[in-house]
Amino acid sequence: MLSLIGMSGSGKSYWSEKLAEWGYARFCCDDLITERLASELRRRDGTRISLGEWMGFPHEPQYKDREAAYLACEKAVLSEVLDILERDGCGRLGGKVVVDTTGSVIYTGGQLLERLRALTTRVNFTNPPEIREEMLRAYRAQPRPVLWRGLYSRREGETIEQALLRSYNLLLDSREKLYHALADVEINYATRSRPGFGIPDFLRIVESRRKRCSDTQA
Repeated sequence: MLSLIGMSGSGKSYWSEKLAEWGYARFCCDDLITERLASELRRRDGTRISLGEWMGFPHEPQYKDREAAYLACEKAVLSEVLDILERDGCGRLGGKVVVDTTGSVIYTGGQLLERLRALTTRVNFTNPPEIREEMLRAYRAQPRPVLWRGLYSRREGETIEQALLRSYNLLLDSREKLYHALADVEINYATRSRPGFGIPDFLRIVESRRKRCSDTQA
């Protein structure tokens, strides 16, 4: 069983979908959270909004309350997914499972993370500093639900854009340490982006650290 970890926008969903094409049962935490918050994701006129639009940016007044609501929902979703994996063991799913976690999985608490460690091989998608601005531009253009955990601030004289970029780098620095500590395996951006790199290559990298059925049932 695998779980994919890393910053929002690092490619977790892309690779989890590719693994699903190879017969893996896929649990996408973002999708499950969206389902749980469906009643919140409507404008006054009844039209739908994305989860990222609903949460907003860290300088906006509604952000803190929605950040807290999102994290509570994420914990509930992750707990339910882990319950399914624990009940199934290596039965119907045969151990071929991929959990597409959110970028904020590292904030879900020690108990949930210990269960994730026990059940899955955690694969971290690392990203070099040179693509951070590209990731931030993508976040600004198409908001994703990002938990800033108090790391956003705006200094005197800064524009919002400048404050976001500086704070985003602080956020990524902080998160990379947490992802690294949680990971069994790390696959860097250059490797993932290499022409011809596919699921067989991906699985070869993680194979030596995969949690076997006997490991999870011991």
